[in-house]
Amino acid sequence: MRDVDLQEWMDELSIDPVLLFDDRSRITVEQASRLVRAVWKLTGDEMAGLGSEPAPLGTFRMICLGVISSPDLGTVMERFRDFCRIVPSMPSFTVETGPSTTRVVYGIQPENDPAGFITDLMMSISLRFFSWLAGCRLPIEAVELPHPLPEDAEDYDLVFGSRVTFDKPAPALEFSNEMLTLPVVRNEAELEEWLRNSPSDLLMLRDYGTTVTDQVRKILERGLRGEWPTPDEAAAQLSMSTQNMRRLLRDEGTSVTKIKEDLLRDAAVTALVRGDETVAQLAERLGFSEPSAFHRAFRRWTGSAPGAYRPGSD
Repeated sequence: MRDVDLQEWMDELSIDPVLLFDDRSRITVEQASRLVRAVWKLTGDEMAGLGSEPAPLGTFRMICLGVISSPDLGTVMERFRDFCRIVPSMPSFTVETGPSTTRVVYGIQPENDPAGFITDLMMSISLRFFSWLAGCRLPIEAVELPHPLPEDAEDYDLVFGSRVTFDKPAPALEFSNEMLTLPVVRNEAELEEWLRNSPSDLLMLRDYGTTVTDQVRKILERGLRGEWPTPDEAAAQLSMSTQNMRRLLRDEGTSVTKIKEDLLRDAAVTALVRGDETVAQLAERLGFSEPSAFHRAFRRWTGSAPGAYRPGSD
């Protein structure tokens, strides 16, 4: 990759480079999409140098066009596998169908991806693409990753669900065989529109309410526009006891408090990037007693001060 002035480049994208080097930091989907598109343009490679060979711009579009006419997800996976076999820049994967489940095993060698970044990226992108084609968030029986348990393991639950295990022999996604019969509900015109917005939909988590965490998050989101629902009110809307809801959330690796803080963090990052409120106004809108309390919470969430997310911040 050619020499690039990172500060100048990030200034053009309205992203503080400091945010890229702290695991607690967050940027918006819009910022992330701008960053990815800029990397594509800069490198001329849709794999951004991560593949064994460059993927010329337009590679992903041609693969998508090749699978969009598939009648169901089973056919999509077979065609996607075949494309990956003949496109040198794409990691290969195999589709192994058993009596009740199907495993998609990715041919990425751990020694070529010690941090697990390529593995995580390819698995999350393919899962979200398959989900988009079917028009629903696909429930997963198991997610197996070859790298060790990271410190930010909760992010994996957000992307894949709560059935993620580490230190496995090979990266794999496991689905119920019923998922293979789901029809492809998208057409070529929708695909072209989706590709024009790429990679926004690949980076955005679509909430289809497949877990208790999804459902509670959807209920608590109302607190960003008014009064926060209490745990008792959330449980009542889900037709279960508060104790049972808390237990199910705990089984999924989260809690009502964690979900609420994630919502506040994401809303704060989005508002700061937009830049149409002062920090004091934002703190008040999000329910903090004073700006200093918001500052402390924001630094705990992201590792940075709110000013780092302001447009044009140093």
